[in-house]
Amino acid sequence: MNSPAPAPRLRDRLREGLRRRRVRQALADLALWLFMAYPLPTLTEVPLWLRVVAAPLLAVAAPLSRRAPLAAATIPAVLGLAVTPELFTSTFSPALVALSFLLGRRTQDIRPSLTAAALLCAAGLVLALTLPGADLWDWFTLVTTVLFAAVLPWLLGRFRRQQYELHRAGWELAARMEREQQLVAERTRQRERSRIAGDMHDSLGHDLSLIAVRAAALQVSPGVDDAARASAAELRQAAADATERLRQIIGLLRQDATETSQSPATETVPDLVARTAASGVRISLHQHGTDGAEDAATDGLPPLVDRAAHRVVQEAVTNATKHAPGSTITVELRRNSTALEVTVRNGAGNSATPSDPAVGNGTGLISLDERVRQAGGTFRTHPTDDGFEVRAHLPLTPFAADPHPRTAPETVTGRSRSSQELAQARQRARRGMVNALWIPAAATAVLAMLMYGFQLYTSHQSVLPQRTYGDLRTGDTETSVTPRLPSYEFDDESRPYGAPPDPSDTDECRFYRTATFANSPLYRLCFTDGRLSHKDRVPNDRDSG
Repeated sequence: MNSPAPAPRLRDRLREGLRRRRVRQALADLALWLFMAYPLPTLTEVPLWLRVVAAPLLAVAAPLSRRAPLAAATIPAVLGLAVTPELFTSTFSPALVALSFLLGRRTQDIRPSLTAAALLCAAGLVLALTLPGADLWDWFTLVTTVLFAAVLPWLLGRFRRQQYELHRAGWELAARMEREQQLVAERTRQRERSRIAGDMHDSLGHDLSLIAVRAAALQVSPGVDDAARASAAELRQAAADATERLRQIIGLLRQDATETSQSPATETVPDLVARTAASGVRISLHQHGTDGAEDAATDGLPPLVDRAAHRVVQEAVTNATKHAPGSTITVELRRNSTALEVTVRNGAGNSATPSDPAVGNGTGLISLDERVRQAGGTFRTHPTDDGFEVRAHLPLTPFAADPHPRTAPETVTGRSRSSQELAQARQRARRGMVNALWIPAAATAVLAMLMYGFQLYTSHQSVLPQRTYGDLRTGDTETSVTPRLPSYEFDDESRPYGAPPDPSDTDECRFYRTATFANSPLYRLCFTDGRLSHKDRVPNDRDSG
């Protein structure tokens, strides 16, 4: 009875892993929603109807933060603006902080996030200028809230993302270095095996050849009886057999010990192309022999060159079917008297943009580079206008081994690709940490300068000239007095220090500066039934409070 196929069990394990992942994500989204919604029943600064609407919106924002984190972060911002043009609320600020952090953690492009922050500040400015009772101080509060409740958590989320990328790049570098060290060790073993094979060939082969020559000379020398000739013939045959066995042993020593291809060792490039075409891949082979004719360019190749060419084509076809499925693959073998040129090209396939097979873990390309250099050749890969190309140059003559082998394909700067990727990840992490510090500090400094400038402006615009004050008469209507007053009143939210109590029969009292200095005395104008009923000069001594 046949054992059950492993494919269903693998599918079951994949489904179980996917189910567990979805459960973990659902629990994390539930915890996020509870964190964002816990102020709703406890704080009363938000109207009841808005809290009722906010609960399901925040429930939608929690899972939405995985697929569209920018849209999710917009929900608490809009809810905050619906409460106050200052944006800051104890009810929705925790949700804004959490979703802004996840926005930085889960997105790569920074432009949509920065654009959304700028649009939020612009909308707050419009509200501050148009809503009754709102002023620029509300907009300054909104900008401060955006800075510390949205931008700063977003920067921290980006820093956390870059930290994760740095850790992942470090682990990938460690794995790649381990693979490269294995390749170096294998190449060292291969070189040692070749050296041993050369020594055996040079020493034992020479001695066996001398034995065979002397046995042949003894066999044909005069004065030797038939028994001696028979013994000499047997000795000559034994030397020939030993030479053949030595040649077989040398061939085994020179055979690549890392050959793990699933194809048989005797498979040629045409066989590989035929087998690939039989599986449904659109592939073609073009061979150019030594005389330029369309003949078998792989006939009579040295074993090491033959296997290297086979491996190059095999890996290139594998990469093409993986990164550009459905593409047309062209294999070209061009042979001259000194070398074999192997070229494999593929188109873009079903993808809208061609994928670079060099972008990956690099194992196959590193192995190909090592194998081609073992054969004394060169190996190159590069994208084309419509796909990707792999090219190998394999000399047909023996070569001298490189006494200083490289551990990995290097760039023109002498640094390996993996080390460059790690350096770039470290640079991004350092830049993210610096940005998380200097951007809020710089924005705070700019905001403080704007607020100080606006404070000076409002202080100057709240000064009531002495002449205008002297022209005002009690009994004047409020409609005739107001146009002559400054644009702003005294800007202290609380009652000025040292000011006496307002008259009991007044409806409203306004305070204006006599000068731009902070402790300058104030003019007080009180209105009753739409007319100016009192006017006097009151102190504004902060130290007395």
